[in-house]
Amino acid sequence: MKINNTHYRTVWYDTAKHVVSMIDQIKLPFEFEIVELKNYKETAEAIRNMTVRGAGAIGATAGFAMAQAFVSCSNTDELKAAKAFIEATRPTAVNLFYATQKVFEAGQKGVGDAIEMAQNIADEDAEFCRLIGEHGNQLIQKDNKILTHCNAGWLAFVDYGSALSPIYAAHKAGKNPFVYVDETRPRGQGARLTAFELFHNEVEHRVIADNAAGFYMSKKQVDMVITGADRITANGDVANKIGTLEKAILAREFDIPFYVAAPFSTFDFDTSCGDDIIIEERGDEELLCHEGLDEKNNLCTIRMASPGSKGLNPAFDVTPAKYITAFITDRGIIKPSELKNYR
Repeated sequence: MKINNTHYRTVWYDTAKHVVSMIDQIKLPFEFEIVELKNYKETAEAIRNMTVRGAGAIGATAGFAMAQAFVSCSNTDELKAAKAFIEATRPTAVNLFYATQKVFEAGQKGVGDAIEMAQNIADEDAEFCRLIGEHGNQLIQKDNKILTHCNAGWLAFVDYGSALSPIYAAHKAGKNPFVYVDETRPRGQGARLTAFELFHNEVEHRVIADNAAGFYMSKKQVDMVITGADRITANGDVANKIGTLEKAILAREFDIPFYVAAPFSTFDFDTSCGDDIIIEERGDEELLCHEGLDEKNNLCTIRMASPGSKGLNPAFDVTPAKYITAFITDRGIIKPSELKNYR
């Protein structure tokens, strides 16, 4: 995708310096900054504190972190400890574990093999998302109004995105899609990141409050819902950003197609159903406080909730397969009932 007519990937690896570079998503959309991470611990911390976020981007970053570990670690015990350290950052997104395992296995042959595998994972992520756009574009008609939740665009992957990739493809094809952007509390990934992407790529959109989706659906102003996913189980249950389940239930009530866009690296056929997914509980400061610009355009954090009150902050919920019309994947459009053919 492009920012000010310059193409960027979300995250990339310098093979000469063994430095991982990424767009700092904490500072978006108010500041555009590239950060450089010099070792696997710094890169892992970027995953944990959400400098980088989104299933595919987390996976690619974890793969690069594992490659950095092969550069710096001197024995197998250190490498295993580094792998565990990286995997402890975010427990829900399956792409993270997919990437660390693939790079760890490749690295048994040599450091160069680990780096090559990490780069392959990043390149595949971008290509798979391009294919998601190609397949998903077939579902979008001219002037369709599409609701999305959280950020599953280019910033959530290495390039193109998952849920936004079909929208970008439809826009490029002249179909003039319109996007309702859920603000996606508590971190505001819709209002901050999805809106940022769509604005810079000239896609018509409006930011709406999370609890406004039902209103627009009831007025027949939403043609389809497309979300991303952080983990999809063998039976088709989907873990995604908190609030996704509500959108799926609303879509069922108003007979609106509900699509989940994801590359096959997000499918976890070793986990039978959503009940078996570990749901990450994050600190309540993300819920109780909000970031923005003060009157001098400086980034600041303010408390939104009553002083003294505490919060609960599950980062994800699980949408049962029965609410999902189909998955938009790099291999085509797949119904939940057809997943058994891909195990």
